[in-house]
Amino acid sequence: MPVLVMKFGGTSVADLGRIRNAAEKVKREVERGFDVIVVVSAMSGKTNELVGWVEQTSPLFDAREYDAVVSSGENVTAGLMALMLQEMDVPARSWQGWQVPLRTTSAHSAARIEEIPRANIDQKFAEGMKVAVVAGFQGISPEGRITTLGRGGSDTTAVAFAAAFDAVRCDIYTDVDGVYTTDPRIESKARRLDRIAFEEMLELASLGAKVLQTRSVELAMRYKVKLRVLSSFEDTDENSGTLVCDEEDIVEQNVVSGVAYSRDEAKMTLISVADRPGIAAAIFGPLSRAGVNVDMIVQNISEEGRTDMTFSCPVNQVARAEDALTRAKTDGEINFHGLVADTDVAKVSVVGIGMRSHAGVAARMFEALAAEGINIKVIATSEIKISVLIDRKYMELAVQALHDAFGLDKAA
Repeated sequence: MPVLVMKFGGTSVADLGRIRNAAEKVKREVERGFDVIVVVSAMSGKTNELVGWVEQTSPLFDAREYDAVVSSGENVTAGLMALMLQEMDVPARSWQGWQVPLRTTSAHSAARIEEIPRANIDQKFAEGMKVAVVAGFQGISPEGRITTLGRGGSDTTAVAFAAAFDAVRCDIYTDVDGVYTTDPRIESKARRLDRIAFEEMLELASLGAKVLQTRSVELAMRYKVKLRVLSSFEDTDENSGTLVCDEEDIVEQNVVSGVAYSRDEAKMTLISVADRPGIAAAIFGPLSRAGVNVDMIVQNISEEGRTDMTFSCPVNQVARAEDALTRAKTDGEINFHGLVADTDVAKVSVVGIGMRSHAGVAARMFEALAAEGINIKVIATSEIKISVLIDRKYMELAVQALHDAFGLDKAA
């Protein structure tokens, strides 16, 4: 039988009623002739509760025990989903990561998938099982310990199973009915996309869109797994949701496909740094070792052998960045006259594979922002995206202006 992977997030399995609703969707796919692998998250709020219990018990916790506790939320959901399907006369059983086994690295709480052998699940399918309900987010290390894949890891689990079992498709059920041109809560004219290219979805996910975990999109792009994002709370058919697929599978494409934003950004500037070979490495090496996630980088024009270096990072990493750079200065690695942090900025980005073949996208973006009196602090570009840092108070206005400027309320 062809295999279909279906993933249900925490809001989709928040209580028994929602688990029943999800099970009914699974049953319909079985009736259509699929063998189904269902990947489930923990019930909504459960992972946060488990993490809180660990932190209260042991502030400097053993990461191996953290994984043992936090992974239990998915085990509960998987068992309940299997029971619900059995009550509907659908042959199903639950699988924890170690039972598959889903083999990972030893990096507890941030493990990466290394292998998903098919033999155990294939054997059960051959014996008449129609649904394998897999606990997402978890695996087993070479040492035989339970591991977890990091927040949002169930998306990655689902895509990895789809790749391993040559699935027809991987359906991601969530609380939204697809991928939109921007956040509908900010722009009422936001439009659901029928299709979006892997590269665009990867950029949107990394730039702040919360629909899919970045690692899951990377994996889908590498193994050509067709992803479909759709709502758990609506009746769906083959045309529902948004299909994330190869660029070649999209006939008509807007120049810009979406506008993304990130509210929690900070702009940091090192004032008067020595302009010499190796200065960038001397600055960003300590930041990397401190775990600071640097994004946009701008170096100003040098004057009399000194320059300013500006970069952006998540606002909750500012203190860590300041500490790392101050230590580097004390140790003599770098010398600067001042460090200024602006924690009241936001990042707004336009994304589209159509940028490759169309000129003038940047000009149109900057003109739209200028018309609204929005000043740009930092600019960064890639082949299919343009990002700017602006004052946070203008973020929603910028999103709306750019959505209008590129006509995203209309299909290509």
